[in-house]
Amino acid sequence: MKVSIIVVIYNSKKWIKLVFDAILAQTHKDLETIAVICGNDDGSKDFLQTNYPSVKIIDPGKNLGFSTANNLGIKESTGEFIQLVNPDLILEPNYIEVLLKAFADPKIAAATGKLLRYDFENNQKTKIIDSTGIVMSVSGRARDRGQNQIDIGQFDNQKDVFGVSGAGPMYRRSVLETVKFGQEYFDEDFFMYWEDADLSWRFNNAGYKNVYVPSAVAYHGRTAGQSEGGYLHIWKFIQHHKKLNKQILKLNYKNHILMYIKNAKNLWHPTFWLREIAMLGYIVVFETSTLKVIPELFRQIPGIWAKRKAAANLR
Repeated sequence: MKVSIIVVIYNSKKWIKLVFDAILAQTHKDLETIAVICGNDDGSKDFLQTNYPSVKIIDPGKNLGFSTANNLGIKESTGEFIQLVNPDLILEPNYIEVLLKAFADPKIAAATGKLLRYDFENNQKTKIIDSTGIVMSVSGRARDRGQNQIDIGQFDNQKDVFGVSGAGPMYRRSVLETVKFGQEYFDEDFFMYWEDADLSWRFNNAGYKNVYVPSAVAYHGRTAGQSEGGYLHIWKFIQHHKKLNKQILKLNYKNHILMYIKNAKNLWHPTFWLREIAMLGYIVVFETSTLKVIPELFRQIPGIWAKRKAAANLR
């Protein structure tokens, strides 16, 4: 079975050798690797061309964002399965081989392994969990299961999960084709953030499954993650948000609302609206710059509603 590996590069030269050496070391050999260049200020493209000539390079000449860049890579790929690899994700040699076995169940649309943190500063693996799949609360809050915990085997059972992180997921191409909207696999209204949870939710709504496979292991640098305890632990929440740039905060706020409008079967669930009122109050007091994204949110809602109606035909 052919697997197409897609890596979106954004000034990622400092990670390329570790990441692409791990790709070349995969035990599953029926692979094609595609790099989409969204940032080349550090010479990433030349480094790839010189050191990894087998990699197909797509250079749109600008930063397309996670969603559009990966969509471009998927369109140019030929594999039966699509393996996304973040530019700071290091795969164990059997990662792809192990994930492929999960797709023996034809209802599996996506799979992820156990993602642990990689300490690039000290060039070493850690036991800190990055993601063991995405879980979704009734309030519409998606989070990476186990993130920031120490791995002591508490997530060592394979199981179906709500969704899979976009850092290292494998997708079945035929299902991507089934749930896409127009030419979009990932929702391009999102640009980046929450597009992985949105796609997972669409799989679920269309009757497919997402699975977590703990014996497939990879290590992720992760530049942004979730706060410990969420917004109910307000001090930790504030401190975490202070570390994030304003663009991340804006996209995070806008996209989680768009995702809920697009996918939730009950748009009027009280826990969602209570959480949104609390979040808006927090933004008004502590994060006023995020309010600037609200006009864009309302401009995008009609298009998201059209996508919701289209997706309803798949249920």
